[in-house]
Amino acid sequence: MVSTPVGALGSGLGGGVELTLRNIGLALQERGHSIVVMAPQHSVSPGLEILQIPGEMQTTAQTQGRNALVTLPANSVLANLWGAAYQQQRDYDIVINFAYDWLPFYLTPFFNRPIAHLVSMGSLTDAMDHVIGQTLDRFPGSIGVHSRAQAETFPFGSQCRVLGNGLDLSLYQFCAKAEDELGWVGRIAPEKGIEDAIEAAQQAGLPLKIWGAMPDPDYWRSIYQRYPNASFSYEGFLTTGELQQELGQCCGLIMTPKWVEAFGNVAIEALACGVPVIAYRRGGPAEIVRDGETGWLVEPDSVSGLVAAIQKLDKIDRQTCRQTAERVYSMQAMGDRVEGWLRDVLEK
Repeated sequence: MVSTPVGALGSGLGGGVELTLRNIGLALQERGHSIVVMAPQHSVSPGLEILQIPGEMQTTAQTQGRNALVTLPANSVLANLWGAAYQQQRDYDIVINFAYDWLPFYLTPFFNRPIAHLVSMGSLTDAMDHVIGQTLDRFPGSIGVHSRAQAETFPFGSQCRVLGNGLDLSLYQFCAKAEDELGWVGRIAPEKGIEDAIEAAQQAGLPLKIWGAMPDPDYWRSIYQRYPNASFSYEGFLTTGELQQELGQCCGLIMTPKWVEAFGNVAIEALACGVPVIAYRRGGPAEIVRDGETGWLVEPDSVSGLVAAIQKLDKIDRQTCRQTAERVYSMQAMGDRVEGWLRDVLEK
């Protein structure tokens, strides 16, 4: 498994990719597969063997424009990761790529071992669309995605394998009784739309707790300046154990993406705790949330819609939220889907 090159595992800079990689690795190990993770230096993911690869981190794709050029920094960790993967490929049956970057797709035909690419984002740049499409033409079935909405952003979306995601539900405690507070979880960046959640919580008269990595402190300071009287607080970037304890006490999780989220791990983390989810009807979260059953879906960018949904949170049965997570998003269910995909890639 070759990790994302935008940050070390455990730093939070890789967003949902970090949790996805960890859970897939553990699920495959439980099935008897030998897993090795190549990841940037200083990576931590308990239970997985990690080969630490030094180098400079890659700029995240979502911060670049549609016509962005393919770039590599000096001493690129992306190049170093894939150099190591090429040298050691004969030790493995298959390589799984978790990087949303041009280089791994370009290198695929040069490897003697098959590469399965788990694409973590929707269509963002023309260069990425082109190289992923080329890879799919030459290696049918080798592209996995998290949701149908994500796949549909690509011209070749119907040929992608939709895998969803899953959690180790034993790490998430069901919380039957909630406090009068809302939660927001994610990388604190403009594309996540946190200002909409703050505005909605303020109008609804409820405090908002915020958790996640903060790669852009200047953006966070600008948020504070825009909402000087709003009741919101940054609670830090927490481990899974710490986060689920805090998140489980919320009466609802708000998801306000300004772009097409590939999936939305935080949505299933909330459901696992029994917390209803309010999400824009955009991207992966719209496929996770069952409107009126495990939360409410709101038209994209509608703060008034968020406020109306907040006022209806008490109509959602928290036990139903947990049961849905157990049925659809367990490690077992995800492991079945991913293992089946990898076997198909190997056979082809």
